[in-house]
Amino acid sequence: MTPELFGFAALIIVSGLLAGFLAGLFGIGGGAILVPVFYQMLTIADVSEAVRMHVAVGTSLAIIAATSLRSFVSHRAYGQMNDALLKVFIVAVPAGALFASAVTASISGASLRAIFATIAIVIAIRLLSGRLTFSLGDSLPGTFGRSVVGFLIGLLSALMGIGGGVLTNTFMTLYNRPMKEAVSTSAAVGVLIAVPGLFGYVWAGWGAAALPPFSLGFVNVLAAIIVVPVTLLMAPVGVAMAHRLPERSMRIGFGLFLLVVSARFFYSLI
Repeated sequence: MTPELFGFAALIIVSGLLAGFLAGLFGIGGGAILVPVFYQMLTIADVSEAVRMHVAVGTSLAIIAATSLRSFVSHRAYGQMNDALLKVFIVAVPAGALFASAVTASISGASLRAIFATIAIVIAIRLLSGRLTFSLGDSLPGTFGRSVVGFLIGLLSALMGIGGGVLTNTFMTLYNRPMKEAVSTSAAVGVLIAVPGLFGYVWAGWGAAALPPFSLGFVNVLAAIIVVPVTLLMAPVGVAMAHRLPERSMRIGFGLFLLVVSARFFYSLI
């Protein structure tokens, strides 16, 4: 193994540890870490720019399918999920994820990076703004409103290669739902996005030119096999910490993390 490949392997393992921990801590799938790491890895490996971001996103969704399931089971045990919201999201969210998979092949890698960075920085600003008096109300919208929001969460999350926790957390906290309830519910949303998104990205990239070795469509199987066990190991650790930390600390930590990620992608667009 060359020094570069050894460095890649170490980076992938470390990113898997962080992704699994964050999956449990924030109810996210870890894609906000995995996508930029995979993108950088594929850049150094000289994978074509035409498919680089697509493979990073698709591979991230494959891993999120596993981490979200593990995180969901752990969070479910604490009994803080919003089951009424999930009953609507169970159709709306996968529909959005599948639609994203259908259109992803026609979107450039630069556009995907811009979408990822823009949404991440908007959410980071919201989380870091302190005790905002602004909210959309104390009750979540009705069935139609929840369906529209669920579709958009599935659509944007699948385009970004994330598990939907970022957007679900923001939506629920805008309606003054407790952060721990939002985090627990987000873990379930991650499953609804990642599973259909995974198969969608395999289908969308099937037969595409210039894919890296060991790829099924836009999903790199080798990277997924390396990272999944590591993320599954760390997810319960993050879950345990999520139910011990003050909510404000969780908001600040997540916001700072998103700022770093968005800065990295904006820089790549220069």
